[in-house]
Amino acid sequence: MLKFFEMVYNVIGTMSGSSLDGLDIVFAELTEIRGQWTYAIKASESLPYEPEWVEKLVQATTLSARDYLLLHTAYGHYTGQRILSFIEKNQLDHKVHFIASHGHTTFHIPSAKTTAQLGDGAAITAVTGLPVITDLRAVDVALGGQGAPIVPIGEKYLLPGYQYWLNLGGIANVSAQLPDQFVAFDICPANRVLNSLAAALNKPYDDGGALAAGGVADVVLLNQLNSLPYYAASWPKSLANDFGTDTILPMIAPLRISVQGKLRTYVEHIAAQVAQAVKALKENMPEGPGKMLVTGGGAFNTFLVNTIQQQLEPLEITVEVPDALTVNFKEALIMALIGTLRWRQEDNILSGVTGASRDSINGALWTSR
Repeated sequence: MLKFFEMVYNVIGTMSGSSLDGLDIVFAELTEIRGQWTYAIKASESLPYEPEWVEKLVQATTLSARDYLLLHTAYGHYTGQRILSFIEKNQLDHKVHFIASHGHTTFHIPSAKTTAQLGDGAAITAVTGLPVITDLRAVDVALGGQGAPIVPIGEKYLLPGYQYWLNLGGIANVSAQLPDQFVAFDICPANRVLNSLAAALNKPYDDGGALAAGGVADVVLLNQLNSLPYYAASWPKSLANDFGTDTILPMIAPLRISVQGKLRTYVEHIAAQVAQAVKALKENMPEGPGKMLVTGGGAFNTFLVNTIQQQLEPLEITVEVPDALTVNFKEALIMALIGTLRWRQEDNILSGVTGASRDSINGALWTSR
């Protein structure tokens, strides 16, 4: 029986990551009782992109304004159809209150107060017949924020009990609970680069990090990567997807090093940058050991996680990887939460994380009824 102070929301959340591995969809039951949130993932699915859609999304930023808008609309209808199939497959008719769709990020230029995600909300609501919340970063960026990372509010509310939260997606980012504020920032490109390197051996990714484990790190390249100016900047800060493709990969690809060696070097680079980020955060925290929750697709890269743990041991940080469901669908789950907070007209992006002038309520609401 529901009590007067209990609010329950049945929400579909979607996420398309920069690694282009597909569209993640979750149906989650989110419960709020006196400011405390809990969740249950009732259904979930990761839908790989067809090759033609991978190509379309990769080429999106090179299109004319007309063709970009056409793709925006087409991807909205595509997303709506995938959600509709998900609803039918899991018998969720009349059970979903609304949809929170992150879309696929293309242009992310916080310095110009601009961010764009493909996936027209009007198209999604037209296909599904459900209210849809999109543009989940826009107000924060307009207020001078980085608009990223946006998952920390979900980590704070849904995954308590840690001092640090590391997400190993297309980009690696970290969140931390400091004594006076909750902070987060992008660390470095991660799976987007690793997957691109593995593609040279006709593999979609380095399964478990086995290829990297068999390689030898190139010290010169590692030092060059670790010396990139972004890493010396303090938070808040964020990375666009093209930092990995336009800055990192051109440094690695032409070198006469084995693919295994390139992968090993980049794994060492990710681990070194995670350790550097945690060391800087730890200076603002009480002394003593701490715990880090690792999620995102990279959490399945055993060699990467072990390398990060080795780098963090001198800092007394223990790494934990949660259940596979949470690892796979954390971001889509948190999009559902961000949409729910928007539905409730509550702040859903923290200025302490993004550097905006204030906390804000983000999300455009689309409805066909």
